[in-house]
Amino acid sequence: MIVAGATGFAGALAAHLLWRHPDFELVAVTGRSDVGRPLQELYPRYRVPLAITELDPGSLEAIDAAVVAYPHAAAAPTVGTLLDSGARVVDLSADFRLGALETYERWYGPHPRPELIARAAYGLTELHREAIAGAAIVANPGCYPTATVLALAPLARAGLIADVVVDAKQGISGAGRAFDEQTHLSMAGENILPYKVASHRHTPEIEEQLAQLGCDVRVQFQASLVPLDQGEMASCYVTPTRPVGEQELHELFADAYAAEPFVEVAGTVPGTREVLATNYCRLFAAADGHTGKVLVFSAIDNLWKGTSSQAVQNLNVMFGLPETRGLA
Repeated sequence: MIVAGATGFAGALAAHLLWRHPDFELVAVTGRSDVGRPLQELYPRYRVPLAITELDPGSLEAIDAAVVAYPHAAAAPTVGTLLDSGARVVDLSADFRLGALETYERWYGPHPRPELIARAAYGLTELHREAIAGAAIVANPGCYPTATVLALAPLARAGLIADVVVDAKQGISGAGRAFDEQTHLSMAGENILPYKVASHRHTPEIEEQLAQLGCDVRVQFQASLVPLDQGEMASCYVTPTRPVGEQELHELFADAYAAEPFVEVAGTVPGTREVLATNYCRLFAAADGHTGKVLVFSAIDNLWKGTSSQAVQNLNVMFGLPETRGLA
């Protein structure tokens, strides 16, 4: 097992989880910077003593699995190299999240390895277990789609979404290590800042997943930066196709997630602190008798369930292990 791109936030956390995993052996962490430094010097709290190396395709024959934590477009060629060596890959980038090539290229530009798209399974574990189990490539979802699709899936399956607005808020760790003028602490502190207005790249990912559940709807999605380190809340405002009462809503969500180890249907509105540094998603749904709308709130840790711990959950499924192994 290797983590390629271990110097970023997501890759470093994936390395931390895999270093301590009882069934996977992490043998290398690679990066395009800080080569030669132990990863624990960059991230002391994770205490992974392996030195960062450059990715060497000639040394991959004994590798049976990998996590790739590169940006979109840079990830796909590395995924292809790993596949050629016989490894199965969980990719944290957007390169294989969208099943339609034209949709990917509309939002991200030319795809570097389009012939590999058909070999990828979408890695929202709760919705795609069977496909994940046999996949050569698992495309880890974006953090916003993870929170949003889990919030909306029960309603989408039941044909109850006529229209939806998603107001999603995330801490600054979602921007990665490279701070810009928006994510710099001087701007992020004591501030709420909408970004990528009317143009967020996770929108088509959410729409594609809802369509697979039988809900062909345009999603109004807006993300905002809030002064947190880690944490994410997706607030979903649904216009239902017919009136929905509290009891029906409760039963719908309880039935949908009764067997899910990492999705909790809460009795009160969750906060992000409740899921900090865990692989859990906490959901709360309510029917608004005044407007007739359905409100669903979904809290996750954007670096854990939104990225790295979900990658480990997917690896567990891929290799026939209990989903909770190394995570609970």
